[in-house]
Amino acid sequence: MKRLVFFLLLEAVAFLPLIQCDTPLIEKTCQRTPFYDLCISSLKSDPRSSTADVRTLALIMVDIIKSKATQMLKQVEELQKQHPELQEPLSACHSRYNAVLVGDVPQAVEALEKGDYKFAEDSATDAAIEADACENGFSAGKSPISPMNKLFHDISVITASIVNILLGGG
Repeated sequence: MKRLVFFLLLEAVAFLPLIQCDTPLIEKTCQRTPFYDLCISSLKSDPRSSTADVRTLALIMVDIIKSKATQMLKQVEELQKQHPELQEPLSACHSRYNAVLVGDVPQAVEALEKGDYKFAEDSATDAAIEADACENGFSAGKSPISPMNKLFHDISVITASIVNILLGGG
C-alpha cells in the first residue's frame, strides 16, 4: 500500500512543472472532455503543447497512454511477485495493458498521422475498455491497482474525446 501511495504522489509531482502553453486552445479543447483538470495537467506537462494544434494534442495524449500502459505493466509485474493469490487477474491485466501497447497505441498514432480519426478514436476507446476489464477481473470488488486503472481509463477517455473533436463531434 505504501508503494501505491508513493506512486500516486510521484504522479502528482510529475505534473507540477507545467510548461507555458497555448492555454486558450488547451482550455477550449479540455472543456470538451469529461475530465477537464486531468486533461489540462496532462497536456500542459508536455512541451509540445505550447505550439500544438488539436491533432498534436491528441498525439500527446496517445503518448501519455503509452507511458501509463508501460507503468501499469511494471506495476502488475511487481504485484504478481508479491501476490501469487492474484496471479490470474493480474496476468489478465498484464495481457490487456500489453495489448494497449502493441495494438492500440501504434494504431492510434498511425491513424492520427493519416487523418483516420475514427480509427484513432476507436483505439483510445479500446484502451479505456481494457482498463475497465482489468479492474473488473478482480472478484473482491477492487483491485490493488484501482487508482491506476481509473487514471488510465480517464486519460484514454480524454484522448478519445479530443480525437472526437477532430471528427467534428464533441
